[in-house]
Amino acid sequence: MSDEVPSLPFCARLSYAVGHFLNDLCASMWFTYLLVYYHTVLAINNYNAGILLLIGQVADGFCTPLIGYESDRTRGCGKYGKRKTWHLIGSTCVILSFPFIFNPPVGTSEGVSQWIELVYFIPFIVIFQFGWAAVQISHLSLIPELVANKHERVELTAFRYAFTVVANLAVYAIVWVLFRFQTDDVNSSLGRQDIPLFRTLALVVVGIGFVTTMLFHIGTREKLRNEEEQIADEHTPIIDSSGKCHSQHMLSWKHWLKEFSFYHVALLYMCTRLMVNLSQVYIAMYLTYTLLLPKNYIAMIPLVMYISGLLSSFLMKPVNKCIGRNMTYFLGIVMILVFAYWLWFFQIDNSIFGAAVLLGSGSATILVTSLSMTADLIGENTQSGAFVYGAMSFTDKVANGLGVVIIQGLHPCKTQTCCAQCGPFYHLVMVLVTGCIACVALLLLGATRIWPIQIRNRYDSGLIGSSPNEKNAQSGDYRTIN
Repeated sequence: MSDEVPSLPFCARLSYAVGHFLNDLCASMWFTYLLVYYHTVLAINNYNAGILLLIGQVADGFCTPLIGYESDRTRGCGKYGKRKTWHLIGSTCVILSFPFIFNPPVGTSEGVSQWIELVYFIPFIVIFQFGWAAVQISHLSLIPELVANKHERVELTAFRYAFTVVANLAVYAIVWVLFRFQTDDVNSSLGRQDIPLFRTLALVVVGIGFVTTMLFHIGTREKLRNEEEQIADEHTPIIDSSGKCHSQHMLSWKHWLKEFSFYHVALLYMCTRLMVNLSQVYIAMYLTYTLLLPKNYIAMIPLVMYISGLLSSFLMKPVNKCIGRNMTYFLGIVMILVFAYWLWFFQIDNSIFGAAVLLGSGSATILVTSLSMTADLIGENTQSGAFVYGAMSFTDKVANGLGVVIIQGLHPCKTQTCCAQCGPFYHLVMVLVTGCIACVALLLLGATRIWPIQIRNRYDSGLIGSSPNEKNAQSGDYRTIN
């Protein structure tokens, strides 16, 4: 059936792909520079800086499943699709709140209490994370609705990730240019003199994101469904006149919670995001305090990582077709393990660019593949797809926030400025957040040989808002990811 659906035009793929560009720009700043900005520039101590990031991640984590549920059940604004409606709401929240996160409290001086700074930043962080979650979930939920073929889903996900990489490249390139045009020495350390740089960066990011968001809303057409297609009752036949079974198409959020593969994919996605996000969070600290490199390297090294990731993303579709989902993910894990081994056993000062290529390529491979696994798990159950993506994102956001707070709590230096123990500490962190988590992901991937990722139950009533008869499920294995 999916082969009968026409392919999405190239321009439509591009307009869809830029729909997450605002989120990607902001996420790049959030994960790469938030701790550096709060701790090194604003002189907020390590633990409080970690608390601010945790609050954001927890807010995002709790918002994602709720937004996913609401996005599935709401009808949208008039003739505007429900996914694009939530996307517009989220984009507005992000644009209005994000510049304040990278700007000191208005009207305060350098010696302001850290509690005042915490109280000031928290509301803007919560609003930003709500908007970010709304954009992310609505955008991801469009993938199974726009394309039906699994290889086209990989391609659309790769397009999306390619623009994610472009967004990161844009941020790091802008940072590098801003550093070059600074009046002080580019080789000097970060400090309060860099506040205008981060303020300018946040405003530029929001401006570019506003333009790409408009392009998305103009160029992407969401498939609108009639009310009869969205809500089924006891009079709706399970098998229509064409002989096609609706039960396969109508899984609700309650049904997903009974599926083992739902939790399996969530754990795999969580490990993927932990490797990608935590390495992104601490790479700047590693370069600054472990390798003692000039501050322009916090733009150059991430730039190299994402260029390699961009090149890797274009290979995802042919590689997936050739060796399958699981082997593609395994290939990405191997690259990350080689990076961790290199970091731990060798002097990396002169080879940091080569290590960055490995980390960037591996991160791109596992992230695109894990998102494609999620899209395959959803399949034709697109009416509850936002809930699935929201639940996956919940595990990822909370785990990332807790991970940062734990790491910051274990930090050997409790003062506002770092000491000699910071270098070895960040070296250990970079090895653990890549190597150890990669081993856990490898075990989860190996478990798919025993428990394939598939929907194991066929629900006879299988309708959103169905009666207790939904407990009548017959065993049925279909749509296996391999």
